[in-house]
Order: sequence, then C-alpha cells, then structure tokens
Amino acid sequence: MNLSQRVEQVTPSKTLAITAKAKELKSQGFDVVGLGAGEPDFNTPQHIIDAAVKAMEEGQTKYTAASGIIELKKAICEKLADDNGLSYQPSQILVTNGAKHALYNLFQALLNPGDEVIIPIPYWVSYPEMVVLAEGVPVFIEGKEENEFKVTPEQIEAAITPKTRAFILNSPSNPTGSIYRKEELKAIADVCLRHHILIVSDEIYEKLIYDGLEHVSIASLSQAAYENTVVINGMSKPYSMTGWRIGYAAGNEQLIKAMTNLSSHSTSNPTTFAQYGALAALKGSQEPLRVMKEEFDKRRRAITELMNDIEGVYCTMPKGAFYLFANVSEAMQKGGFTNVDEWAQALLEKEYVALIPGSGFGAPHHVRISYATSLEQLQEGAARIKRFVEGN
Repeated sequence: MNLSQRVEQVTPSKTLAITAKAKELKSQGFDVVGLGAGEPDFNTPQHIIDAAVKAMEEGQTKYTAASGIIELKKAICEKLADDNGLSYQPSQILVTNGAKHALYNLFQALLNPGDEVIIPIPYWVSYPEMVVLAEGVPVFIEGKEENEFKVTPEQIEAAITPKTRAFILNSPSNPTGSIYRKEELKAIADVCLRHHILIVSDEIYEKLIYDGLEHVSIASLSQAAYENTVVINGMSKPYSMTGWRIGYAAGNEQLIKAMTNLSSHSTSNPTTFAQYGALAALKGSQEPLRVMKEEFDKRRRAITELMNDIEGVYCTMPKGAFYLFANVSEAMQKGGFTNVDEWAQALLEKEYVALIPGSGFGAPHHVRISYATSLEQLQEGAARIKRFVEGN
C-alpha cells in the first residue's frame, strides 16, 4: 500500500519503542524497572473521579460544543487569571483531547508548506513531528548543557528567516526540567516580537516546580507578548489525568476559532464526562497536587544524587517537571557503545532497566529518567545502572 508522504516522514517514537520492549520483557516474567514513564504514578484524585462519575450518572454522556463546555472554559479563564495574570474570554479558549491535540491543531491551523518553526534542543519528541505533519520545517537550535539546556536570544535571532512562523518554548522542560527565568523570557519575547514570530508556550509542567521557584508565563510580560503568544496547558501532569485527555489552548480569537474548526471535523469534542472531571480539578481542592509535588521533590533529590554517584554519568538537579536528563557520554565510551540507543538497549536487555535515550529528544549523549515512580524503584534502577556502567 502506498502511504502519504507526510506520514512516511514521521519518525517512530523512541519512547514508545523502549516502552514496548520493556512490556515484552515484563510479560516474559523479567523484573523490569521502568524509568521511562511520562506520567505521574499517583491515581487521579478521588474528587475528580467522583465528579466524572456524577456527570455520567446525570446524563452528561452526549456531544458538547467542539471547543468544550462553557463551564470548563470559564474555569480555565479563571485559572489563567489567578495563576498567570492573564485575561482571556471563553472565546479565546479551546479545550482539546490533551495538550498534544492542542499543539497538533495549532500547527495545522498556522503553517503552510515550507513554513519554519524554531525548536530548541533538547525538545519533546512530538514537536518536530507535528511540524512535519503540518508540512512545516523544524529548525533546531541547541540549548547548551552549561546553560541548563536553555537557548539564548542570540541563537533564536540567528535562526530566523523570512519563512519563520513560530518559536516553541517549553518551560519547565520535558526532558530536562529546566526553567526559564523572567529576564530570559523577556529577552526571548523581544526577539520574537521584533520579527513578528508567534510564541508557542507549552506550560504543561507549570505546577511542578521546586526550590521555591515560580512559573512565569511569557504571555504575562506585556500586552504585546500576550497578543503574540498561544499558551498550551492541560490536566494530565498536575492532576495525574494523563488518560483523561483534557488539554487546552489560549490565545488569539481568530486562531482559536480556526483550531476549533479543525476539532469539529476530527474529534468533534473532548470526552464529555472527562471535561466535568477537569472542571472539578480546577475548581476543587489542590491538596493532592501539593502532596504529589512534595513526593516528586524527594525523588528528584534522591535520583540526582544516585546518578551522579555513577562513574561516567553526570547530571544537574532539575528545577521542574519530573525528569532527570543525564549525560552518559563517558559511560557509553567506557562500555564501547557507538550511540546512546545501543547503550539504552543494552541496559534494558542486561539489567532490565527501561529509560529513554536522548536521541529522541535531539540529544545523542543523554538519557531521560522519569522520577514519576516510587523511590524504591528509583533506588533499584540506579543500583542496576551503576552495576551496568561500572561493571563494563
């Protein structure tokens, strides 16, 4: 069968490949330590589950507006005002089937063939693929490890061409956990505004920030930045609702309307009772989030110390999200591996530890470790990695 060229250009997910191999080994009875999961290991808070069940029992199982129920859109507006100092109307909000869906619709609505999108390395695996699927061109700039993997305004400026349409900002970052400071965001906004480039601000990890640091939305820096930014967020990470598939986009009303039209012809609407669960997440108790964040903080500190204790492995303490991005270049060289994919595959096959090779994020000397798993699993995984590295 002949497939479309756009689909044939999409690269298979390294995350899914490692996950599939780990599941296969588990099914064969092997004791696999999974450090690759991009989702909290906590269950969804009970009051959110109860709200969704109640909605179903009351008959909220039918279609909604393609952009989402008005109650949820109003709650999102309130959240953006309270947390981020941003003022939106419900007409500027699109509720989607996860934040990934919001990003996909955005690039489909924004890009024409050949349009360029600047993407910092390391990047979340789906950014380039979404741009390619919209017939756009990903343009990569590398965030240096010595700068906490963050890119500079000068790098952005150098990458801009007449075809540049957007710049993707992910803070806190997946996979590095890095956070851009307010002054860094202002400098980035100045470049994008000067060149009339849309800022795509993926803020899905904003609630998971440590060491007393605070999240700053780049859209909040000025009226011009607000008008030139699309904010992407969702329920998955802060409320452990990954399977519920509720995300949202906030931005220019014309762009949001175009994205909504795409939803109306593709997904119709986000799952109805999941929207009522999301409403309860935003309006209800935030105590479960506080408890989850405290536990992630403990794990973050523990796994950073454990990994830095391994010869040939180096990592900085992440400031946000729930990932550790470890440099394993010396360990790879010591073991005679030519690339990080081989190293990660050998680790899985020899010590039954599943983590994500950095090649999927544009970083061939690193691996991503998720600490969204128990402290016991992190300790066992680190011990096996140490044995694998220092035993070679």
